[in-house]
Amino acid sequence: MVGIIIIINSTSSVMLLESHKRRLLSLLFHFNRPENYISMFHPEGSDTLYVGGRAMVFLLTFTSRGVRDLEVSAQLGLIMSDIHISPPRCLECDNFITVIQKVNDTIIVCGTNAGSPRCWMLVNNTVLTDVRGNGQIASASDISPPYPSQKSISLPADGSMYSAMSSVAGHAGSIRRTFGSQKLLKTENVWLLNPQFAGAAVIPSSIKFKEEIYFFFSEFNKTARVDEEPFKARIGRICTVDEGGIKALLADSWTTFMKARVMCGAGNTQQQYNNMKQAVVLTAQDKRAGVLYGLFSNAWGRTVICAYSIEDIDQAFTTSKLKGYSSPFIGSRPGMCVRKNSTAGGHSDIKNLGVMRYHPEIEDVIRPVGVAPLDLPTDDQITHAVADIVMAVNDEHYSVLYLGTDQGKILKVLHTSEGVFIISQYSLFHNEGPVLNMAIDSQKGHLYVGTAMEVQRLPLADCGRYGDTCRECILSRDPYCGWDRSRRKCIPIPPGYNRRTSPREVMVQSNTSVFLPCPVRSFHATYRWEKDNCVKNYPCLFSGGYCVLGPAVDTPLREGVFRCMATEDGFKVEVISFRLVNHGRPLAASLASTLGPSLLLATVTLWLH
Repeated sequence: MVGIIIIINSTSSVMLLESHKRRLLSLLFHFNRPENYISMFHPEGSDTLYVGGRAMVFLLTFTSRGVRDLEVSAQLGLIMSDIHISPPRCLECDNFITVIQKVNDTIIVCGTNAGSPRCWMLVNNTVLTDVRGNGQIASASDISPPYPSQKSISLPADGSMYSAMSSVAGHAGSIRRTFGSQKLLKTENVWLLNPQFAGAAVIPSSIKFKEEIYFFFSEFNKTARVDEEPFKARIGRICTVDEGGIKALLADSWTTFMKARVMCGAGNTQQQYNNMKQAVVLTAQDKRAGVLYGLFSNAWGRTVICAYSIEDIDQAFTTSKLKGYSSPFIGSRPGMCVRKNSTAGGHSDIKNLGVMRYHPEIEDVIRPVGVAPLDLPTDDQITHAVADIVMAVNDEHYSVLYLGTDQGKILKVLHTSEGVFIISQYSLFHNEGPVLNMAIDSQKGHLYVGTAMEVQRLPLADCGRYGDTCRECILSRDPYCGWDRSRRKCIPIPPGYNRRTSPREVMVQSNTSVFLPCPVRSFHATYRWEKDNCVKNYPCLFSGGYCVLGPAVDTPLREGVFRCMATEDGFKVEVISFRLVNHGRPLAASLASTLGPSLLLATVTLWLH
């Protein structure tokens, strides 16, 4: 690492670092002392990162000139001065900030407070005060753990905050609604077996009351035999519309909580990874589709990533039998997301509440896409993961994983239906140590990475590292980047580029046969057609300097996106693309307005006659 350009602030080292070797521009903040436990909160689209440390909240604002830091004190002695307790002297007996979340316009900060958790509001980014107004709040011990080594998860949804607390001595572990105007609810103790939480995510829905939250965790069987696996990975699910049961049954508990077993391993072999350490979910807005990436470890500490379909998980929760329950349901299926009925309390409602109370687990087991873990060509132990959905220049969406390791490295990984590919690897930190936390900002294109000594911001689109030729740029497989022909550079894809280069829309009648043309620009290239993001591939019919795609028995040209791809000298580029849409208008009018006369596109009655 070379080139310390600027140092700001007399209390903390703040540097703008540039590596000429890697051509990576990063901003760095250096802690004055090791922060072995850090929490992070980053508002999407903001340049400010909130970092919770030992007796301190760091507000780090990243600019082109460096990092400005503002430190909000959360000293135990100051916070607890009203009851005259002096700060104890032990490793975990300070006020470690474990939760920073924004709910509506309120930033909630919670800390361990020397084993007696407490929560505050961050006011004007300058002072911590008691939480007041803005609805009700649960006990701080249900939001923050008493010790920083105990894992807890918090996330906002629909104006409320939801918290999951891992099990520790004297605490059974729970999933709760902990802040907001809605009723504060919890899990029953018998539903969870010593849970260790790994993450949580909102699963959106176009119908608001059907919105759900998934919680990811492992259950630990303390009495497992030597030949038994003590951990079982789980997905728990609740509905955000849930308002609890009736006075006689589940009055203050979830009525929609369900859980499922999650498997991560190589088929039915003994090589299974049952301890889920972290989970990341990518979903499309308002759609119950996407992918879950789970970070798992086995009994020997080896880590792997397994990917799951959100649609498959949703289907399992919707249709699977309930474990231990074989009777028919009365009325609607128990546990579904429905608005609370003002007349609730009838026989069928009480029956369904009883079913959920005693049978929250489904029978179906959630298995990964492709059966086995992702085939990552690395032996590094992964400590943290975040992910992003990227629309590349070919208008296709790709998943990119950023994996932090125990050696302080960052692996940038492309995941497609064909497998995984490590795009690049970063070794950024002055002090080698595990990556403790990460946050990603898709809107502004930044990745924030924290270790015990440093926090850095990296660009998601680090295109300059891929060389000075089109071939090198394309072979990098980085979906954030594209080759600029005019400037002869590998550059980040400009905002809005895909909207200007999306497939040409062709509206045709449903009973019309269509032929799609692709100009052949190089006779050294191999041309093929792809449909709907490489789901299917089709050969060409060459005619008059065009690679033509026409209807055949196994190639019906119905609605969808068709792309002509040319492969030459080891890399592939898109030549032209069309989006076919059924429409009742006459074909001739559609062609005249959409494609113009210069392109070859005809009905079967006109083609080669």
